[in-house]
Amino acid sequence: SGNYGLLDQQFALQWVARNIAAFGGDARQVTIFGQSAGGVSVYAQLASPLAEGLFQRAIVQSGAIFQNTTLATAEGQGVALATALGCDDQSAACLRAASVEAILANQGAPIASTLDWYPVVDGRVLQQDLQTALKSGLFNRVPVIEGSTHDEGRLYLAALFDLAGGPITADRYEDAISSFLPVPLAVAPYFAARYPLAKYPSPDLALGTMESDLEACVTRATSRSLSSFVPTYAYEFADENAPEVLLPPASFPYGAAHGTDVQYIFDVTSGVPEPPLDPSQRALSRAMIRYWTSFARSGVPSDADWPAYQASDVQGGTLLSLVPPSPRQEPSSSFAADHQCDFWDPLLGS
Repeated sequence: SGNYGLLDQQFALQWVARNIAAFGGDARQVTIFGQSAGGVSVYAQLASPLAEGLFQRAIVQSGAIFQNTTLATAEGQGVALATALGCDDQSAACLRAASVEAILANQGAPIASTLDWYPVVDGRVLQQDLQTALKSGLFNRVPVIEGSTHDEGRLYLAALFDLAGGPITADRYEDAISSFLPVPLAVAPYFAARYPLAKYPSPDLALGTMESDLEACVTRATSRSLSSFVPTYAYEFADENAPEVLLPPASFPYGAAHGTDVQYIFDVTSGVPEPPLDPSQRALSRAMIRYWTSFARSGVPSDADWPAYQASDVQGGTLLSLVPPSPRQEPSSSFAADHQCDFWDPLLGS
């Protein structure tokens, strides 16, 4: 089906259901959560009928730029990878004999891949695309926390441009828009007019803001869809001074880039020195851990100042801005203005 990774996750959840009581756990109180591709996996499990009853809460961090593909497209990708590995017959024996190095070299790098791997609408694991499932209510209805970081796009921007070949120059701005979003080069001026270089310190930050706004508005649209059916707690991680631990310094500040929130939930050092969180950031970290664990325990974050998102509110709902040292409420209307959702929503069909 192309969804074997999702089936592996479901197998693990089935194991939890059978065995968690032996560890003092409760199979009726299971929370799944993930960040980035892990967040896409959470959405996929919400949408998969095979995952029904395997979890009772879900948390998505920076996963709302979800994409899925058709079975025919996925099968074509499988043929292409097998051919690249010298397995024209696509036999299991040949594919299993391929080295890890050869597989990794031919499947593409995680951020700049030549082959993109997404959940597959195969009619069994996933019966419809993720966005349609969430909009229609045809998903496993459990409480959800979901959100993104304020400057999502800057991580990708640094990896694909600044650190790969140097900062974007003004004369290459529209080319960069076309390859980064991606959109046809002929329509890149439409986006450049909304994000003119004169408004930003550098072309990098102009394009980084563009991508971040797109992801923010997709996340907001997803919160609106989910909140029509289940309790939904929306947030934005917005610590502009969050340490960047995934990439070396770039020519621009990373801000609250994609992935910078993970270190506030987990110890991600793995023995490698990382910039320490300052006292106010540690206070934010404690608050986030409290929200996540309380939600796993009860389905409600442990703070009365984080109301469930209500898309029907006149102001369009309320989300929690995760800023140090103390998170604060932010109207969805302010969030939308900050991220220019009036521009993006029509393009997204929101």
